[in-house]
Amino acid sequence: MPQGADADQPGPRAGTLLAALGVIAFSLTFPATAWGLEGFGPWSLVAVRSVLAAVVAGGCLLTLRVPLPGRRHWAGLAVVAAGVVLGFPLLTTLALETSTTAHAAVVVGLLPLTTALCSALRVGTRPSRTFWAAASAGAVVVIAFTVQQSGGALSSADAYLFGALLVCAAGYTEGGRLARVMPGWQVIGWALVLCLPLTAPVAAIALSQEPVRLTAHSVAGLLWVAAGSQFLGLVVWYRGMAAIGIPKASQLQLAQPLLTLVWSVLLLGERLTPAAPLTAAAVLVCIAVTQRARG
Repeated sequence: MPQGADADQPGPRAGTLLAALGVIAFSLTFPATAWGLEGFGPWSLVAVRSVLAAVVAGGCLLTLRVPLPGRRHWAGLAVVAAGVVLGFPLLTTLALETSTTAHAAVVVGLLPLTTALCSALRVGTRPSRTFWAAASAGAVVVIAFTVQQSGGALSSADAYLFGALLVCAAGYTEGGRLARVMPGWQVIGWALVLCLPLTAPVAAIALSQEPVRLTAHSVAGLLWVAAGSQFLGLVVWYRGMAAIGIPKASQLQLAQPLLTLVWSVLLLGERLTPAAPLTAAAVLVCIAVTQRARG
């Protein structure tokens, strides 16, 4: 049975909406992780979220009797698994033990440009100079804002954050490529299932070694990062990327750090500086330019 792309591939507008929904889901990841860390250790949180997401994804794959991917796709799925299922969640969770969500948002501010660069190298996309100029400007604006929010000082968490940036960009790029030849939900679904032989025993060991304190916040945070960030968010994200292209979809993530800061104020009680509205306006301009630029 061939595994082609979705027969009802969404158009550009629908693809943009789907990718935007993915960004909204991702913007809640850091605040939800901060909630989860109130009751779980970092290794427990990352492993359990992956196991829960894999159970949901595996159930869908079994119910719909989806055949195994072709052998030629397993290497790409391994990259997705290493980047977005294991690498990014683990590295950012470790960073958030000592970093604020505002500082961690630096990673997301750099991610759109890094993903576009990975796409150019891996997939051969060639966006226009206007696209690169707007994307770079947006990245600079977001970096300046988030660094200013964190006081301008680099922390010991930066190594985790920049490592997360690289592995996630690779995972996004490979996932967007695979979503052109198989449904996006199957891309993340198989990546999650592929990790299950590793994440399940790690979860059992971590839960036995790290203290667990179940609270409303910790449970809600765990459930969101498992179902929202790790599965549903990636489903719509990969489907959107397949429809509008990896570079354009990646630039929608320029809004993610600002959304994360808004959630941080509402959910974590962090304070937002007056610079936020000005930064939001500048970022929205950059997004508009990248979405209209050729490529």
